[in-house]
Amino acid sequence: MTPTFSPLIDELIERLRCLPGVGPKSAQRMAFHLLSRERDKGKQLSQSLAKSMEDIGYCERCRTFSENPLCQICLQKSRDPAVLCVVETPADVLAVEQGSHFRGYYFVLMGHLSPLDGIGPEDIGLDKLSLRLAQGEIKEMVLATNPTVEGDATAHYIANMAKNHGIRATRIAYGVPIGGELEYIDSNTLAHAFNGRFEL
Repeated sequence: MTPTFSPLIDELIERLRCLPGVGPKSAQRMAFHLLSRERDKGKQLSQSLAKSMEDIGYCERCRTFSENPLCQICLQKSRDPAVLCVVETPADVLAVEQGSHFRGYYFVLMGHLSPLDGIGPEDIGLDKLSLRLAQGEIKEMVLATNPTVEGDATAHYIANMAKNHGIRATRIAYGVPIGGELEYIDSNTLAHAFNGRFEL
């Protein structure tokens, strides 16, 4: 039988396990650390979590996380509206911003196509992307999905959408390792990948 503490401690440990990469032992260490040494910071953390879960939604234009109808990037008028970069996650937006000189706008899929998992085009916002493409402002779409089987399949699907709208579709070059994820790629590799993007 698994040893337990008080119901509240058990619940705290269980809740901490929802974080990626946090197993039972890591969650227990975090819980005990907060309770024994960082109660004030634990309270601040809980307040910040509650406020974030309540107030952070999605940008109406690019679908990244935002407290406002439009995110900070979509509000920047100095960017090139003719170039749109498609990424899988908000973390990928940050990776591109930090690791390249890209000055267009973004569209965040919040995932990738995966028929085996029941994730289709509408689940990753491709209906919204199609409406945006139909407006005629975009001339080039840079596909920066992760270089995985699902990421490549998603990129090819979106490239076909772009071609149907008469829009040039490019894919970032494979300076990014196969099977890697953009948020973990160093900035020089990512910059090289962007500079060497190719037409699909």
